[in-house]
Amino acid sequence: MVSSSSPDSGTRPPAKRFELLTLGDELLLGLTANGHLTFIGAQLGRRGVILDRNVTITDEAEAIARQFRESWARADVILTTGGLGPTCDDRTREVIAAVLGQKLVFDPEIERAIIDRFNRFGRKMTPNNLKQAYRFERGEVLANANGTAPGLWVEQDGKILCMLPGPPNELQPLFAEQVIPRLAARGLVADREAYVQIRTAGIGESALESKLQPIFDRHGGALGVAFCAHQAQVDCRLSSPDGRLSLAEIDTIALECARLLEEDFLCFGYDSMAKVCADLLRAQEKTLAVAETATGGLLANAFTDICGASKFFAGGVVSYSHDAKMTLLDCPECLLNQHGAVSAECAVAMATGAAEKLGADYALAVTGFAGPCGGTKENPVGTIYLALHAPHGVWSKKLSYPGPRATVKVRAVNAALDWLRRELVRAQRGEAAPGRRISAIQ
Repeated sequence: MVSSSSPDSGTRPPAKRFELLTLGDELLLGLTANGHLTFIGAQLGRRGVILDRNVTITDEAEAIARQFRESWARADVILTTGGLGPTCDDRTREVIAAVLGQKLVFDPEIERAIIDRFNRFGRKMTPNNLKQAYRFERGEVLANANGTAPGLWVEQDGKILCMLPGPPNELQPLFAEQVIPRLAARGLVADREAYVQIRTAGIGESALESKLQPIFDRHGGALGVAFCAHQAQVDCRLSSPDGRLSLAEIDTIALECARLLEEDFLCFGYDSMAKVCADLLRAQEKTLAVAETATGGLLANAFTDICGASKFFAGGVVSYSHDAKMTLLDCPECLLNQHGAVSAECAVAMATGAAEKLGADYALAVTGFAGPCGGTKENPVGTIYLALHAPHGVWSKKLSYPGPRATVKVRAVNAALDWLRRELVRAQRGEAAPGRRISAIQ
């Protein structure tokens, strides 16, 4: 929660009850993960509001009506997701309108938006799509730039109803760009983030708390601290639950924590490791290439997910076979025969080949046994070799990540990204990388 004790402390949201109704048989059947709860809960949490409840219900009309009546009676803000589409199982709009005693009216502007979208994609619109052109008689429309079903906004009985389309690519921008500003304008969420998030990498949750505890102790109960561990990183959120600290004071505490963490500090906020690496590469006007086997393109994808990647990312090679390594990366056949594809020597050759073939300043290489098959006595399943080629040398690391194949791959990508990030941070400070030059096993 945000204090209003000083001009820069934000606006404290009043104690209102927020409930989220996620609709869809596919959620209850486990066919689709409930990502809406994760996204909406996080967006509201950043603005000082915690969802009081999330209920997932079927597409059945009676179930929707029963749950909505209950939520409408007890909550101040009700958010719904799903059930606004054109098919027969999309009933949310009609059922809730009946519960609220509102008529649904046809809106020509929505109709035009739907027709324009079909025309842009060169597709023929079927008549059932016009089901989405109805809105509440006493409500507003939230334009959906990424789909045909608009969001719907109703203020009635001193409460707010916000109905959102189900597809994440439609819901998420609509919620962030339209719903959050509306809620903030009505004083229902803070007008800026209610906490400062410190994102770290390469340090565990318990070690992070121990390292920062002396700073926390100086502020006693005035400082709220919460941790959240993810793959390869831990977030630490700082706030002032009772409002004794302004956001400016929290910013100062967070900066002190970042300085203490040194290279374990990733960023303030929510950037991924790939995004942090990208920013460092761009700032230093350097380029990167990657070569992968075990991770199958995930490392390259982490960078191409970033807008403007062509400014720093030269390209990547997924070289699974010996022939691909030799042809695409100039890995010597004798090296592969002597040391094998899962080895420090191969990783170094892959990184060097990627840098030279693609003309990049830096290169990352990943090779290993992701499992569940493969592996040797020397290199069992879960063994990963990384290599980092930099302007002043090339190094390799041997890592061990027992676990499911998908987990091994993700952990290998994160380890490679963090290694590159630390090297780029040192380069930015003008420091040489630690370790021995050329194929130093760390």
